[in-house]
Amino acid sequence: MRLFIAINFTTETRSRLLALRDELRARSEFGNFSAPENLHLTLAFLGECDAKQTAAAKAAMDTISFEPFPLSIECVGRFRRDGSDIWWAGVYKDRALLNLQQSLTDKLISEGFVLEKRKYSPHITLGRKVVADASPWKIEPFGEMVGKIDLMKSERIQGRLTYTPIYEKREN
Repeated sequence: MRLFIAINFTTETRSRLLALRDELRARSEFGNFSAPENLHLTLAFLGECDAKQTAAAKAAMDTISFEPFPLSIECVGRFRRDGSDIWWAGVYKDRALLNLQQSLTDKLISEGFVLEKRKYSPHITLGRKVVADASPWKIEPFGEMVGKIDLMKSERIQGRLTYTPIYEKREN
């Protein structure tokens, strides 16, 4: 299974993210835009995992502790790519979020996972391969309280990318 650990959103936050995605789509000539149910904030990408690795990921999640914290979405930006870009909603780098992500990463590495080495840049992907005549923009911040994280399975079902939560860890 292809797995990652993420923060999923309430209906209200997801609705606000969809409005941003739709605004981006309206400004774009082309793009592969995120499905509503796939909007999330990745904390750690694990890749292909067998049953033993899946159990290790659950164990890592179970050993970390965190208090509920506010997550704030503050802008729309992009990662430039040749010909088309990845557009995202930017998340404020709150100390509690960064500590959670670092604790999780440290525990996963101790469980034997090989993770990306680049600096964590919290964002919610709105679209890939986007060709747009737009510049990144600021928004009125919005968000929610985070009280759980999910182990997610990523798969293609009838040609459609589908993310399914298979395990959750709630705050202590």
